[in-house]
Amino acid sequence: AARVGAPPPPGDGDERSAEGPAARADDTVFMLCDIQEKFRDLIDKMPHVIITAKAMLACAEKFAIPVIVTEQYPKFFQSTVPELDVSKAQVFAKTKFSMCTDEVMDCLTSSAESAGRRSVVLFGIETHVCVQQTALDLLEKGYNVHVVADGVSSQRAPDRAIALERLRHAGVAVTSAESVLFELLRTKDAAEFKDVSKIAKELAEAVGAIGESRL
Repeated sequence: AARVGAPPPPGDGDERSAEGPAARADDTVFMLCDIQEKFRDLIDKMPHVIITAKAMLACAEKFAIPVIVTEQYPKFFQSTVPELDVSKAQVFAKTKFSMCTDEVMDCLTSSAESAGRRSVVLFGIETHVCVQQTALDLLEKGYNVHVVADGVSSQRAPDRAIALERLRHAGVAVTSAESVLFELLRTKDAAEFKDVSKIAKELAEAVGAIGESRL
């Protein structure tokens, strides 16, 4: 699909380590990668991933940020976990590891909600496969990419850690859910301040309640 107003991609190698600009609500799309039922008992710290994704979906609703969801081969891996309400999102099945399928890119570049937005906040599983490949593809297409560190995981913790380090060097902004919430908010004078503060508080409480399942 044709790119809409895409800036030239950053250079290769060490020069590519510079992160893009801060996320803005009117220039951002959230992308939720493959948080599916079949993975529930396979992914390290999966409860934390689900809690973070739930907060991100609540955030998207408050700021009217479009959400794109993928499900990896749902015939086998089943649908997105029921804790996550994706009824207002654009949901796509895929077999490719990256979320950047033709259908998803068409939605990202051409839909009324997403066209022209140049920042992506990305979370889901697995960090070193689908999330990593999605982030790198989006960078190549000229997007500013923010990966939510407490919203991604893999079956093995070292794979997650290595992938996040690689993504940092590639130019991805590796961030946290709470950082995203308040980066989008910008000021306590924002109309969304009370609601976003509540999301942040509920996120912290939910994470505190899961003990050793925390990332």
